[in-house]
Amino acid sequence: MKDAIFLLFNLLSAITKLFQPGGSRAVIAENLLLKQQLIIHSRSRQRAPNLTTKDRTLLGFLSLFLSPRRLVRSAIIIKPSTLLSFHNALKKRKYRRLYSPRGGKKPGPKGPSREVINAIVEMKQRNPRYGCPRIAQQINLAFGLDLDKDIVRRVLAVHYKQDPSNHGPSWLTTLGHAKDSLWSVDLFRAESITLRTYWVMVVMDQYTRRIIGFAVRAGNVDGLVVCRMFNDATSGQGWPERVSSDNDPLFQYQRWKANLRVLDIEEIKSLPHVPMSHPFVERLIGSVRRELLDQTFFWTATDLENKLRVYQAYYNEHRCHSSPSGQTPAKSGTNDVVSISSYRWKKHCRGLFQLPVAA
Repeated sequence: MKDAIFLLFNLLSAITKLFQPGGSRAVIAENLLLKQQLIIHSRSRQRAPNLTTKDRTLLGFLSLFLSPRRLVRSAIIIKPSTLLSFHNALKKRKYRRLYSPRGGKKPGPKGPSREVINAIVEMKQRNPRYGCPRIAQQINLAFGLDLDKDIVRRVLAVHYKQDPSNHGPSWLTTLGHAKDSLWSVDLFRAESITLRTYWVMVVMDQYTRRIIGFAVRAGNVDGLVVCRMFNDATSGQGWPERVSSDNDPLFQYQRWKANLRVLDIEEIKSLPHVPMSHPFVERLIGSVRRELLDQTFFWTATDLENKLRVYQAYYNEHRCHSSPSGQTPAKSGTNDVVSISSYRWKKHCRGLFQLPVAA
């Protein structure tokens, strides 16, 4: 009896719609819409029915024939949570448009100019191994600006697209900054393109971070050879009051110690088996490897000496350092400032590095 009453009620509603303008189309569209939803709802699923392009097109076309009131009642597949999420998204969008600043610009301090951005990006492109602190120091040194590494980091994050193809000072830091005449000396090995081993001695001024010189020898090294390499690396530079060296057996030879006594140089030894007690020259050796030897080949000792001499000029005169003022060793406090609107790029180390100079 109850089903018959519902059937009669639905029949009367359908007949009433048929007499209205466009009522027949609405009834047919609603029936087809409900049938399509039942077909979709009967499919095997885990969470929600999968709608194909055909289903979406058919449901969207049939909804054009229904009034907004009937359309809401016909959407039986949509969950209330979906409608609530859609409503929340509309609310957020409404208040964002109401209370967001006009013009699309965010409030806050003005960022770097276009010239500075171009210089930062071009510096990174020409020197991919430079980090944000090095780029900031080099830009400040060249153009007389006051950039921070965070500004460089934000600029690179937005404008730079990469090409697909500190544990603290040691005990020598205080002595190195207090004395003007303390040199550090160390040895390392390098392999030529023919895999022949060469010994390289590097001598640096610990106070100014200036490279005093390099010396290269092939084959075995003993006390006599170490003395000759030290004399070659420091020729024409005068003699310091003190020399800092590590506990390498090559620096334990009697000839080495006798050579220092003849030159009236006091030797300061680092802590055994603690590289951090000899930090400046160890860091210099790492820079030479990363920036030069890992990026190029050499054939003979003469070829290696020439390339090390060119790198020494770049390191002393053009490359900024992680010092408080960020100056180069050879031009401490006397670097020429270049205009950011008019400059050109100069190659160093046969094109390995490119730095801005006055146009």
